[in-house]
Amino acid sequence: MTRVATPGDGVRVAFVGAGPGEADLITLRGAQRLQTADVVLFDSLADPALRQLAPNARWIDVGKRGFTGVAHAPRGGGRENTGQDTINALLVKHALSGAKVVRLKGGDPSVFGRLEEELEALAAAGIECEVVPGVTAALAAAAATQRPLTRRGAGRSIALTTAMTHAGELIAGRHADTESFYMAGKQLAALSRRLVASGWRPDTPALVVSRAGWSDQIASEHAVGTLGDATVLHSGRPTVVTVGVGARAVAAAHEHGDAARAAQAGATGTAAAAVSSEARSSVGTSTP
Repeated sequence: MTRVATPGDGVRVAFVGAGPGEADLITLRGAQRLQTADVVLFDSLADPALRQLAPNARWIDVGKRGFTGVAHAPRGGGRENTGQDTINALLVKHALSGAKVVRLKGGDPSVFGRLEEELEALAAAGIECEVVPGVTAALAAAAATQRPLTRRGAGRSIALTTAMTHAGELIAGRHADTESFYMAGKQLAALSRRLVASGWRPDTPALVVSRAGWSDQIASEHAVGTLGDATVLHSGRPTVVTVGVGARAVAAAHEHGDAARAAQAGATGTAAAAVSSEARSSVGTSTP
């Protein structure tokens, strides 16, 4: 039987999903774990505003960089990424000291968050932990653009894929009706070629969203064959690329928008005509 972790007095470490962007996207349980933390090991893309939930905790930056994100503190030149072995050691050290530790990860801890290595390190040290889920970037991108990842009768499957392997090789295929690619923003043109080679039609809808969940998020529409056109727009920003059914705009939304604009234009025209008619009437009945 698989053991299911539940919160309790024996839990020393909580892996918390910070969500994809701004602080209010964290879950209620995630916020509660931060409020009781003594030590927070945080990723570089977690919103600095989350510090307000644990002002007395010790915050330790263990982020990996390479994007234009948020800065928690001034950094000197030559700042390097924190190695995974160092992160594992810090988790074990602070948990064994008796501190309540939160490992704060951007998005959801279980989605491309290197959670496996950290769980293994804690298990080897006999340390109890829990995982608090969060909103992952693909869901934030879908919400921001109002493009459901599943569609009745058309989009029955979703794949969350990292385009980059551990060795830095770009790999892309076709695994679902809708596929969201993480960590491909720096190689959009190459991703386009790989997608076409793996069976995606060049005219398949594609959506590129960078900094999903932040106030400065940017979204752009493309086809698979023209993904390279988005390179400059999203340069240096954490980017999610959604391909397939879930990248297509909802037709009803466009139709509603067009109808609303037409109705507004009609109402404006009617009001203008009424004013004009009233003005002519006033002129015709005026006295010297």
